[in-house]
Amino acid sequence: MRFEPVRWPPVTRKYLLTTYGCQMNEHDSERLSGSLEANGYESTPDLAEADVVMLNTCCIRENADNKLYAVLGDLKAEKERRPDMQIAVGGCLAQKDRELVGQRARHVDVVFGTHNVHRATELLAESREHGQIVEILEAAVDAEHAAFPSALPENRDVDYAAWVTIQIGCDNSCAFCIVPSVRGPEFSRPFSDLVREVELLAKDGVAEVTLLGQNVNSYGRDITLKLGEREKEPTDVAEAGALWANGGRRRGRPLFADLLRAAGAVEGIERVRYTSPHPKDLRDDTILAMAQVGAVCNHLHLPVQSGSDQILSAMHRGYTADRYLERLRAAQAGVDDLAITTDIIVGFPGETEAQFEQTLELAAEAQFDSAYTFVFSPREGTEAANLDGDFIERAVSKERLARLRMVVERSAELKHSARIGRTEEVVVEGVSRKNAGVITGRTTQNKLLHFPGDLKPGSVATVEVTNAARHYLMGELREVLRGPRTRTRIPVVAG
Repeated sequence: MRFEPVRWPPVTRKYLLTTYGCQMNEHDSERLSGSLEANGYESTPDLAEADVVMLNTCCIRENADNKLYAVLGDLKAEKERRPDMQIAVGGCLAQKDRELVGQRARHVDVVFGTHNVHRATELLAESREHGQIVEILEAAVDAEHAAFPSALPENRDVDYAAWVTIQIGCDNSCAFCIVPSVRGPEFSRPFSDLVREVELLAKDGVAEVTLLGQNVNSYGRDITLKLGEREKEPTDVAEAGALWANGGRRRGRPLFADLLRAAGAVEGIERVRYTSPHPKDLRDDTILAMAQVGAVCNHLHLPVQSGSDQILSAMHRGYTADRYLERLRAAQAGVDDLAITTDIIVGFPGETEAQFEQTLELAAEAQFDSAYTFVFSPREGTEAANLDGDFIERAVSKERLARLRMVVERSAELKHSARIGRTEEVVVEGVSRKNAGVITGRTTQNKLLHFPGDLKPGSVATVEVTNAARHYLMGELREVLRGPRTRTRIPVVAG
């Protein structure tokens, strides 16, 4: 009698991924999730059944390191209960702290940085064999761009919208910002790779893309500077796009306006957004592209940070308050019905009351639709962190922040009230968190518009605005233009 061997079904390993920080981290997490699932992992929200716990960290937020080590402390008991569970820490804080993460939390299995997201699943496998692994790369790997984040498979949170990373790193030297230290110098993806990715996303049912980078409107400058040093070659079109490659002058310039036009021309793409630009690099060709390309949304997030020329100089921002306002007015004159949002820091080291009042004056003149306002907090590794002798008392900074928010919220209320009676086109994002009978849509100006209805995410509708608040609009459904576009998901691989 012969016995057949028992064939057990394969055991699926499960992962729990937590993301901290900015849109770049959110997009990196989509890639991490896609890579894990491409290697047989399955997502779970339950810590008790997770074989891998991955933390994608940020070092921009205040007390980010303390929060991380508190979470790792909480995970230690679970690790002791289940020694085979793996803990991986990636992202900006891992890039900054490096071996310190493993030293402070010896139960962590893998530490990886911002430049080796593509190695995460491999490092988990290696750690199972060899113990704790810390792998931090100093710069992005350019092996035919295979290691670039957007060359990895992705697992998007929504079907109708997607991030597209167009560059990583930053060549600016803002005194308060840690990004250049943890993301490295600017590195732009080839033009044709980006257009191809947008085309693939559109075929997969995506109608809205957000072009993502630390300083998007300098995208491509590094490419054209490199290509301009040699004679014209057939590959120039793939690297820099036809407008630059076939132009008469081989000078270095950003390619962002060209990219807006190319992305907006892709069939099926209805909305193109981008974040974040830098005021000193906001060129007229970008404003013109925003005005002429129907798919590009009429919203510009233009971080000002301060209204004082002295503080802007200390921050190394590269523009004055007057220059900022000139660029803002040029954008408003060029793009119909443009919404402007911004970032502002109060209490930068050495900021006087008079300098802060200049920020209030600029905010009042600019009439922002909304603003992200922050009290300065030092980030280890930045120039401003060393200005501790000039730090502003916390109570003073908080009082200034309250005054600034009054100015910003006043202009936001005015801008929102002016929308009452208008009919806005929205993309439905889902059911309101506060009222199950209300759904939330987003306008082309990036404003949230709540209205009664029962539409699926990704649907497009027109809504008449009937009421307004500081941070959102309210309205009544007028017409459903289309339902969500559903396609069979395909992995997005650039190149």
